[in-house]
Amino acid sequence: MTAYLKKLLLIYPFIYSVIFFSHAQDFQISLLTCDPGDELYSAFGHSAIRVFDRTSGEDYVFNYGTFDFNVPFFYVKFTQRTLDYMLSLTNYDRFLIEYHYNQRGVREQILDLSPEQTDKMIEFLKFNYLPPNRFYRYDFFYDNCATRIRDAMEEILGNQLDWNEDPLAEQKTFRNMIDEYVYRLAWADFGIDLALGSVIDVTAEEIEKQFLPDYMEAAFGRAMIVGDGPTRPLVKENNVIMEFPERSSELDLFNPYVLWWLFAIITMVLTYIGFKRKKMFKGFDIVFFFVLGLLGLLIVLLWFFTFHSQTKYNWNILWAFPGHLVLAVALMKNETVTWVKKYLLFAMIMANITLVFWIFGWQSFHPSIIPLLLVILLRTNFLYYNIGKSKARI
Repeated sequence: MTAYLKKLLLIYPFIYSVIFFSHAQDFQISLLTCDPGDELYSAFGHSAIRVFDRTSGEDYVFNYGTFDFNVPFFYVKFTQRTLDYMLSLTNYDRFLIEYHYNQRGVREQILDLSPEQTDKMIEFLKFNYLPPNRFYRYDFFYDNCATRIRDAMEEILGNQLDWNEDPLAEQKTFRNMIDEYVYRLAWADFGIDLALGSVIDVTAEEIEKQFLPDYMEAAFGRAMIVGDGPTRPLVKENNVIMEFPERSSELDLFNPYVLWWLFAIITMVLTYIGFKRKKMFKGFDIVFFFVLGLLGLLIVLLWFFTFHSQTKYNWNILWAFPGHLVLAVALMKNETVTWVKKYLLFAMIMANITLVFWIFGWQSFHPSIIPLLLVILLRTNFLYYNIGKSKARI
């Protein structure tokens, strides 16, 4: 959820880290939670582990949210989910410089671990920082900078960790939760809802909510350590390291909601003019269905040809269907064969089925696609009843 260049790792060779851990009993372990940033990759916040030596004053941060921009075919691997993230080590002050520069708040929860538990955490971090172990296959919902820390706590504390979950906590789907963070980024919100399938419309368990740093911070604040002497809270002290004014949530006028409704209104006017003048303006439909077909191809690629589990069963394909490319080509060739009319009927039905999936909760779609669905229904209906009857203007 935050990015550093791989060279950051080279600043602190592993041999130095061995010396660094020579007196593990003197260390204080903290969870650092960082506020969301303005870019999509930082929009969900960030989590890291601070390890502070109270004796020597040495202060380090272990960061599971690191990747290398210089890796060959970076964007291809990122898209296919074959890009590995890694655990990096940096100085605490250096870590804060980035967040101060980006005006992102940082909060600290000092953990009330026993000396034995602290030793286990130190050994865990040592082992995970070894070159063969520091890389992992990132998964936004199930294996990220936050869940790695959560899983570390569960492994170290075992049955002594009680998350003390709230039985009355609000039920939320994974999509509901990410929507809380991307509403400020209108186009990113639209793209996420377009790319991710129905698999994220399931209710997240309380433990699963910790894939988001803010939710994990809250979970750490509730958690208790049991069976290790008197029951005590996992967090013994909360500190605000840096705090900045809350970011503005005003939406830019150039957003999917405004643009798609404006597009729908223009389409209605164009269709009305075409009806009155007995013109079909198929050039508009060629471009429109060609773009929808390309979106459909993207959905197919993300569904079947990547390792992302969250892009499966994406029913946006009902309205953004790859077959629309064939329709666009047929309209370009001015074909009036029977299959074209059948396909128009098919496209019309598919758009209606999208609404059925939405109403029954089988997938939640981005609200801004409503005008796009109206355009599909309007133009397929208009073409169905007029193709072959009027001279097309392209």
